[in-house]
Amino acid sequence: MTATFPDLYMPPRLLAPGAAPADLATHHQRYGPLALGDPESVLRTVAESGLTGRGGAGFPTYRKLVAVAEAGRRTGRAPVAVANGAEGEPASHKDKTLLRLSPHLVLDGLQTAAQLIGAGEACIAVEDGATWLESALAQRTADPLPVKVVRLPKSFLSGQASALARYVSGGPALPTHQRPPVRERGVHRAPTLVQNVETLAHLALVARYGADWYRTAGTPAQPGSVLCTIHVPGREPRVVEAPYGLPIGRVLPLEGAQAVLVGGYHGTWIPAAEAAQLALDSGYLGAGVLAALPVSRCGLAETARVLRYLALQSAGQCGPCLNGLPRIATAFRTLAAPGPQGTVRADLARWSGLVEGRGACHHPDGTVRLVRSALTTFAAEVDAHARGRCTATDRTPLLPVPQESRP
Repeated sequence: MTATFPDLYMPPRLLAPGAAPADLATHHQRYGPLALGDPESVLRTVAESGLTGRGGAGFPTYRKLVAVAEAGRRTGRAPVAVANGAEGEPASHKDKTLLRLSPHLVLDGLQTAAQLIGAGEACIAVEDGATWLESALAQRTADPLPVKVVRLPKSFLSGQASALARYVSGGPALPTHQRPPVRERGVHRAPTLVQNVETLAHLALVARYGADWYRTAGTPAQPGSVLCTIHVPGREPRVVEAPYGLPIGRVLPLEGAQAVLVGGYHGTWIPAAEAAQLALDSGYLGAGVLAALPVSRCGLAETARVLRYLALQSAGQCGPCLNGLPRIATAFRTLAAPGPQGTVRADLARWSGLVEGRGACHHPDGTVRLVRSALTTFAAEVDAHARGRCTATDRTPLLPVPQESRP
């Protein structure tokens, strides 16, 4: 897995050159020490930078920090700062790569965020890589706030904010209805900041170098760079750091592709010709996954595999997940097999409408988004399957799907 492409014409900001992990001395040599100023001044700098979250929602980081700090003052409870490195999305490797290569940049960002919200407790939650994070933390004897590493169970939903807060509090890593939201009542019922590790790494750079520097990459509307996991048939996945606004075709090879999965398993399928006209944009990048599906593969079969996995990852706490997602996955599996389809298309449309917006979390909504985009992008293939024919000539899976051996 490589960290950067040489033709992006952008010096790496987050990822260590040469794909070698940086210890604390190397980190300080590369970035200089982190000297935090007055929190109000730093918050103004974050607002001016235009930094947004890299966990999928693209929410302004400044607004999130202020909301948690205000909740702490209002409730009289010291907030909790949680660095979210769960990355339960199977197709994404960006957070794991960042934590392996630049752990101290993330930890600098966590210390910065903790100071800005007045946190009394901080932790970093990961599924993998806890050992090297603990080694990195052991080097940081001067940090003002101790940081605990929390080992999460492997699950697509374990990184969801309410699930994460619940697990850090000693409960199961399962989402809950977010009323009130975790920013007001999260870990141990205290106001809680849950921030993706990539966002925290950017925050550390903004605190060091200022808003003007941060805006030298990206676009005026979407400044900065973003990490993307690139999937191309026959190659290992690559993690790329690129500025917002860069054409997708500069990051993802599109030759011979029929469609591109943008955003991961809660993302969308887009025809390759349409994707070639798009630039990197937080509005649809989601988990930062870009996967090129060649004309030799069946997009319906790929989607059916992913939907089965998503249904298996249901928390089983609400009807849309418990009943709706398995039905949708089973119906799509029928659609992916050449032959009579009966009422499957109508069933998928009806069930998608029934589960959307009704879950305890956004898992049903993200799944429905993938379904609808597949039915649109692969409409011609759906028709071919109805006539008993699949146009694919290669059955090799493109997208990684864990637990495929489960019934």
